Amino acid sequence: MGETKVNILDIARDLDLEIINYPQDNEEHFVATPELNRPGLQYAGFFEYFTYDRIQVIGRGEYEYFAQMDDNIRKERLEKLFSYKIPAVIVSRNMEIKQDFLEAAEKHDTIVLRSKRNTTRLINKLSNYLENRMAKYETIHGVLVDIYGVGVLIKGESSVGKSETALELVQKGHRLVADDAVEIRKTDENRIIGQAPELLRHFMEIRGVGILDIKSLYGVRAVKQKHEIGLVVYLESWDSKKYYDRLGLDREYETIMGVQIEKMTVPVKPGRNTSMILEVAAMNYRQKGMGYDAAEEFTKKLNQLIHNDR
Repeated sequence: MGETKVNILDIARDLDLEIINYPQDNEEHFVATPELNRPGLQYAGFFEYFTYDRIQVIGRGEYEYFAQMDDNIRKERLEKLFSYKIPAVIVSRNMEIKQDFLEAAEKHDTIVLRSKRNTTRLINKLSNYLENRMAKYETIHGVLVDIYGVGVLIKGESSVGKSETALELVQKGHRLVADDAVEIRKTDENRIIGQAPELLRHFMEIRGVGILDIKSLYGVRAVKQKHEIGLVVYLESWDSKKYYDRLGLDREYETIMGVQIEKMTVPVKPGRNTSMILEVAAMNYRQKGMGYDAAEEFTKKLNQLIHNDR
């Protein structure tokens, strides 16, 4: 599952934040919530309902308001602000850190960081980063490929040819997202997003060949870091005794993290071009999303023909 807390030093490194003050206690410091707070009300002296457990972002508005405050009141508010156990304070726009602000932060061992970004961009970047790090996720076995903009999750029994099919799709110009292990996360909009674990990102295993670096072999256009899953395709060995849907009228779904994703089963046997079938499946999925279902249209015409013959 997702992380319950994120190391402040990771945030500083990944978002290119300057460390102005950091406690000399040789301990790691974390934030446990992705929400942020701008402490304008606290600068004005209102500390009731202060969400001090969030990272505090100081923009130009708060900075200019506080700069014009009487020195004694300013000192009192700073003392009050930093008396709370704040995970970190981030100052945007590369603004100057005043001496009294820094002294209060040092006194209470509060982390102070500084960003070159403007406040809006900083908040957007930081919110997305924290939500991604803390989002609940599951790891499932399969291969995720972006085919014509549709995230197709290829599943099936071992050795059925999932990775080989994905490699053919990459050679045709589609993009690999993840091979073998797919980390999936659910967004607030109930979208299921898949990506590769960091260790496996851009790599693919082909039996008899070994590990391939798809990014190095085919270039950056052949890979994608993450993609929404729109279609689940099960590859299985052809069973002549099993019934397979030939019209596409029987809709099936797979529930992933509480969200229903359309599912289809594709039988695999020598001579079948599985990668081409997946390309057509992705195009058909997009066509249905635009309101046209070929199976339903065919059924309507067939029923009309039967009706006319009568």
